[in-house]
Order: sequence, then structure tokens, then C-alpha cells
Amino acid sequence: MASSSSRDPRPETADASQKTLRAWSEALIIAFLFLMFANTYVVQTFYIPSGSMENTLLVGDHLLVNRFIYGPAVSKVERALLPGRPVQRGDILIFRSPEDPLLEAVVKRCIAVGGDTVALRNRELRVNGEPVREEGYATYKIPAGLGPQDAQRFQQVATARLDNFGPVRVPEDHVFCMGDNRYNSHDSRAWGPLPKSHIKGRALVIYWSYGGETPDGQWHGATARLRQLGSTLIHLPGSTRWERTFQLIR
Repeated sequence: MASSSSRDPRPETADASQKTLRAWSEALIIAFLFLMFANTYVVQTFYIPSGSMENTLLVGDHLLVNRFIYGPAVSKVERALLPGRPVQRGDILIFRSPEDPLLEAVVKRCIAVGGDTVALRNRELRVNGEPVREEGYATYKIPAGLGPQDAQRFQQVATARLDNFGPVRVPEDHVFCMGDNRYNSHDSRAWGPLPKSHIKGRALVIYWSYGGETPDGQWHGATARLRQLGSTLIHLPGSTRWERTFQLIR
């Protein structure tokens, strides 16, 4: 006589599927929380939308930003795990705009720190009265596309307003920042010394550099965003600046 006590395997299969789904869900949640923590406190991504830092950083450079280097350490253990230091002259900083902190982050080079006196004399940078050598990064590019007369007028205005500046003393807990492309940079010469509380981190490395169309930081709708993403995927191999990949930022 056939036994009537055979068990239906389907409940066990359903339980195993639920356990697998729960395990994957927990793993994804933990990974998401870890990425959010890392992006907030350790390393953040940033891309260059303008030419204010040329030729050090180009439009389309995608950066990793060291978020913890300037942060306070409560204990020696924290400082050993997350080594940091004060802001130094020459650091390339990512910070909130002092004019509109809700805007996208801004990138500039730290020229002077609290207590310094900074000035420009005929393009020569002077900090505390001493000239600073900037041959490796500072440029004075007249904007492309100007006709001869417009370029001449631009040069006259730039000579009066941008080639010469200060002297200005930087308050404590502030830094003075300028873009490397001095004729195409809205910086501390316009909005003054930057409070250290605005600083988000230090630019560390270029992990990808794309020479094609890049976002301008403004939201133009989902359709425009999808179109831009599609164009990036299509032109990715040919428009990637491979020689800049994983280049340290100095």
C-alpha cells in the first residue's frame, strides 16, 4: 500500500528562496550604507565642468577627493587610521561656494593660509612679500573665440584687474584660493578669503578623464540626461583621455 506521509518539497524550496532573497537584501543594504559613509567621510567623486583650473585639471576630468585629510581627529586611533594634516599652500581644494553654498562644489588651488599676506604684481604671486614660483601650473589664457579687438580690450582689463591684486591679509581659519587659469577663474580675488568650514576635501587623483560632452552641473530634464549618458557610452573609448587615467593631482 502506498504511503500517504510523503512531504511536499515546495515549502522548503520557498523558505530557501526567501532566505536567499533576505541575505541578498541585507548585503545590498550594508553595501549601500558603506558607500554612503565612504562618500561622505572618506573619498568622494567630483568632475570638472569648467576650465578655471587648466591645464592642471581639464573639463571632463573625474576626480577622487580625500574627505578626511583636513578633518579633526578625536583620538590617536582615529588619526592613525585616517591620517590628516592642516591645509597647505598649493593644495587643490574642493569646497562649497562662499557665494552660494547650495551650488555644486568648487575646485581651486590654495594660495595662502590664515595669517599670510597675498598680492599679485604684474602676474607675479607674492606671499608675505616673497615671490612664489608658479611656472608649473599658473596660466593666463585669453578666452578662445575673441576677435583681435576684443582680445586686446580683454587684455587691457585683465592687466588692470587680474594681473595685479592686493595686498590682502588672510584671516585665521580662512584660506585664499585662485584657479590656475587666472583669466578664467572666479575666486578669492572676487569673493575674498574662504572659511575653512566650507572645505570638503583635497583633490587626490584623476580616475577618469573624458574629452567628450560633459554635464554643466545643471539639471536639464531626464531626457537630456539620458541623451548625454547614451552619448558618453557610445564615444567612451575614443573620447577617454587614457594618458590622464589615475594621474595624481599636484
